[in-house]
Amino acid sequence: MPTLKVDRGLCEGYGNCVVQAPDVFDLGDDDIVTLLRIDVPPSDRTRIDEAVQSCPVAALAIVDE
Repeated sequence: MPTLKVDRGLCEGYGNCVVQAPDVFDLGDDDIVTLLRIDVPPSDRTRIDEAVQSCPVAALAIVDE
């Protein structure tokens, strides 16, 4: 199953991903994204991919294993 990865060093806290998929992404107290889950089920792939692509600094990725 594909999984989500985040590069916390790149994240600047824009929050686009949180707006797109609040059940998957959140911003911590430091305004850096945290993952609420890492698995990307096929039924949610398109929605989560759109959230990943909305990141202006490319801090998020879906990794197909």
